[in-house]
Amino acid sequence: MLQAAKISAGRVVRVGVVGVGVMGSNHARVLAEFPGVVLAGVADADRQQAHSVGSTLGCPALGSIEELLDRGVDAVSIAAPTHLHRDIALACIARGVHVLVEKPIASTVVEGDDIIRAARCAGVILMIGHVERFNPAVQAIAEAIRNEDILSIAITRVGPFPPRMSNVGVVIDLAVHDIDLICWFTGSKIVEVQPQLSNAVAEREDIALLQFRTASGVLAHINTNWLTPFKARTVHVATKRKYVIGDLLTRQVTECYGFQPDGSYSMRHLSVGHAEPLRAELTAFIKAIREGTPPAVTGEDGVASLAVAIQCLNGRADTDIARKSTPYIEVVPARRRPRAALLKS
Repeated sequence: MLQAAKISAGRVVRVGVVGVGVMGSNHARVLAEFPGVVLAGVADADRQQAHSVGSTLGCPALGSIEELLDRGVDAVSIAAPTHLHRDIALACIARGVHVLVEKPIASTVVEGDDIIRAARCAGVILMIGHVERFNPAVQAIAEAIRNEDILSIAITRVGPFPPRMSNVGVVIDLAVHDIDLICWFTGSKIVEVQPQLSNAVAEREDIALLQFRTASGVLAHINTNWLTPFKARTVHVATKRKYVIGDLLTRQVTECYGFQPDGSYSMRHLSVGHAEPLRAELTAFIKAIREGTPPAVTGEDGVASLAVAIQCLNGRADTDIARKSTPYIEVVPARRRPRAALLKS
């Protein structure tokens, strides 16, 4: 069994980033500013994009994961297209390199399991980039409902069609964040799914109304779409003793409590931090590497969310989630349907 080299507290951690599009370039930006961390290089098949990011941040720009690994890195942040996650992660793990994989962990549950198994055998840290867990508003909500008897969760995540072309629809692009949050808030797995999907203006699903039941009995609902002309991100959690409302964009969290027989209640605004979620996520990744502790978001967490998302796409309500071997994510960009086609439909 290959064991990754232990990184002492005083040694600099050499980290690389693979895939420097919108998300990956932000990973590189944050890592370049970390004390005790050296951004050892960025890699992207689009060498022009890699050069642009590398020049801005003052680090080597490379064209492949192999070139990056040959420079000697301790860890890699993988923000490449999802269908490449498995092969890139396995290449890193085979060299004893710790990996953070952007959500979703892979194209299929089987591929995600392959990554988990390889990381476990190699003794390296595998963390999944479910960055919403590190949103200060989400953390304030989690703290407010800690040890509470949760009854229901309702999450809205909507906005306009993304300017970037995506090879997935709203379930994988948006709802997977909230599937993870439901499991994290409740400390329970999702056992029942009732999905309603539609594609109004895109070739993939751009509207999703998803209902869930967790093993602990919590009812949950996700409303997500690419049709709303403005972004909205809200979380409502009902417990037996309180009702918590959070706006993930404005980072305002309100708690209603002290319910009386006459319908009156008290209300207060909760304290919310100001940390950048991505910075907090990457800090947790580096901390796990240095201390050899389990990451904040495990590979198993990532596979669990992916499996439920695939279940939603398959329109299945049962809890027997199949281990799929064929990718649900095709390497084909999502596109708006032409206006003429919409008029005819």
